[in-house]
Amino acid sequence: MSKICEVYEEFNRYIYHLCLKLTRNPLEAEDLMQEVWVKVVRNEKQVEQVDHIKAWLTTITMNTFRDRYRKNVRRSKYVMSQPETLDVPILDLVPNNEVSTEEQIEKEVVTTIVQEKMKQLDSIYQKTLWYFYVEQYSLAEISMLMKVSIGTVKSRLFRAKQRLKEILLSDRNLADVVVPV
Repeated sequence: MSKICEVYEEFNRYIYHLCLKLTRNPLEAEDLMQEVWVKVVRNEKQVEQVDHIKAWLTTITMNTFRDRYRKNVRRSKYVMSQPETLDVPILDLVPNNEVSTEEQIEKEVVTTIVQEKMKQLDSIYQKTLWYFYVEQYSLAEISMLMKVSIGTVKSRLFRAKQRLKEILLSDRNLADVVVPV
């Protein structure tokens, strides 16, 4: 079985449910899902190089939805009149993933710092945080992967975040940067 078939088999239901959540309409969800899979197939070579398939597919789905929504809004301007009282253009209400260079650099620096500090955690907490925030697995998926109950996963996540926060706050160089939440 090819890599693309494996990805489809594993994530097809996930993508459909994400599309359904975004569109709130089964027919539109199927159309959007089909568009997403067409993009994935067109980028078949990239599938081999992606480390986090689920996150990659989620990004493609969100971007496809946003592009489709913008296209529909543009088209609808000619069909129906936009309300005059709307101060904010509708397109500004659609999340935009474009990030300024400064924000991107800052995000990369913070990510590097957090990843370095995560190495100070016990491996069980490292894995739990990694699965949840990087791999974006659900609590149930982590529970199956780590062969523990969902309650255990929740408490490990809680403890890992608390411990990571303590580690970050204890670093004098980061005292000005880290704001306790």
